[in-house]
Amino acid sequence: MAKKSVKKVKSKAKGKAPKIRIENVVASASVNAEIDLDKIAATLPNAEYEPEQFPGLVLRLEEPKSAILVFSSGKMVCTGTKEPKLIEKAIEKTIKQLRSVGIKIRGKATINIQNIVASSDLGVELNLDKVAFSLENAEFEPEQFPGLVFRVFNPKVVFLLFRSGKIVCTGAKKKSDLKKGVDKLVEELKRIKVI
Repeated sequence: MAKKSVKKVKSKAKGKAPKIRIENVVASASVNAEIDLDKIAATLPNAEYEPEQFPGLVLRLEEPKSAILVFSSGKMVCTGTKEPKLIEKAIEKTIKQLRSVGIKIRGKATINIQNIVASSDLGVELNLDKVAFSLENAEFEPEQFPGLVFRVFNPKVVFLLFRSGKIVCTGAKKKSDLKKGVDKLVEELKRIKVI
């Protein structure tokens, strides 16, 4: 009886590509300016700054929902958006807020996406022991962590696979890397007859 339901799930998993959901986008940005973090902390209500604990100031934006680490050197790190295109909007809004308190910033920010984290569900339980023994670039130490780590090199992404069939992908620099990476993962799992 259990085998029948597993087959049902397998055929469902084979029918269509898994839906990929972006959980977080992390980007670095740089502006040509020296930034007075004390002035920002004293003026902007959405700023958090504790220099004795961390050298950067945190600006929290509601729209788009994100957190931007701002450093006195003009470097920034933006995290928390669910879409790469929202990064530019968040950085522009941050620059506008900095200018509103008298920080002189010339030109636009240089923005680089560093990491896109996404999740998906393959729709089938995975035999992680078989995956670990069958695939190169797979690491599985269940006594330390319940997920298996699988590395793909083109595009350069890393997957966490769980017995439930849920996966997390990290390391992508653009959305197309996510799809290519998941396609390669599914291809490998089919090749070793896990899905």
